[in-house]
Amino acid sequence: MTAKTGKQEGPAPRPGILEIAPYIGGEAKIPGNRNPIRLASNESALGPSPKAVAAYKALAGEIHRYPDGASAELRACLGKMHVLDPSRIVCGAGSDELIGLLARAYAGPGDEVLYSRHGFLMYPIASLSAGATPVAVPEKDLTFDVDATLKRVGPKTKIVFIANPNNPTGTYLPRAAMQRLQAGLPPHVLLVIDAAYAEFVSRNDYEPGIELVSQTANVVMTRTFSKIYALAALRLGWAYCSAEVADVLNRVRNPFNVNAAAQAAGLAALEDTAAFSRARAHNDTWRPWLEAALKSAGIEVTPSVANFVLARFGADAKGADAALSFLQSRGIIARRMAAYKLPEWLRITIGTESEMKAVADAVKEWVQAKRRAS
Repeated sequence: MTAKTGKQEGPAPRPGILEIAPYIGGEAKIPGNRNPIRLASNESALGPSPKAVAAYKALAGEIHRYPDGASAELRACLGKMHVLDPSRIVCGAGSDELIGLLARAYAGPGDEVLYSRHGFLMYPIASLSAGATPVAVPEKDLTFDVDATLKRVGPKTKIVFIANPNNPTGTYLPRAAMQRLQAGLPPHVLLVIDAAYAEFVSRNDYEPGIELVSQTANVVMTRTFSKIYALAALRLGWAYCSAEVADVLNRVRNPFNVNAAAQAAGLAALEDTAAFSRARAHNDTWRPWLEAALKSAGIEVTPSVANFVLARFGADAKGADAALSFLQSRGIIARRMAAYKLPEWLRITIGTESEMKAVADAVKEWVQAKRRAS
């Protein structure tokens, strides 16, 4: 520190970097509990495909080799499965990496990036990392507001991020609303549709973004293997975009950004359709079951189409904090929502049958104890 200025000497980060609140994932441990019920990170209830695990292990003897930098086999399989041009697919180390690459490639100092007020925290983080200004647009009924967003678009707007379905609210926009959103954007504004939870949606009016990417030049859809395919630890995601955006992503990504084990496990997971169907059927059963159980206990729940529910435990953060502490005393970890400007809510991942029943019993017990104390 210099005597004259009182400032710390040494390298200084670019403006905006120190404004970033570091991303903190869901808790995974409870002191004194070796095997807690982990429902804070929207991880898979059933775990990965046995075929994906076998493919991962089979790479153990090849870790001295560089992976295929183009992820060609994986992209070809994705293209075949979704009827897409593989040359317009770009794989990444999780969809988080792709979100960051898009922000850095298409936004910078003086630019604005729009996202919904209760949208995924990586959107403002990626924007600030690029030197751009993130702008949180108010939602309507905990759902992305198309009209409010289009009204906020200006000459400085370069990207609009939307998670559809949204994390952490679990709400979604139907096809017609997404078409209206894209149609209302200037051609130079990139619409990034984060469809991380698309595989869980069973609504007839939902479309993950493939149609819009195929029909327009300014839309990107990102997907992940972390959720229904249960490969969160391997960090694997992909984007479908125009040939021009794919070219940009391939220029700015690291040359070997997806490791060989992730590629092999991802390929095996795609081919194991039985494991996929089991995971989806499980979620279709236990998400509505948990929603009903929470409502029966007097807890407000936001309708979800993903693999989690958002539950309100009072009028302010005190109720949510008390409920979280009570759940942890029963060995259950949920996700606090204060960072998403939802301090009175907790997000609860859909787990196994026994885990869901444990959550329902614990919440009912907490509600009864609260009533006795009042």
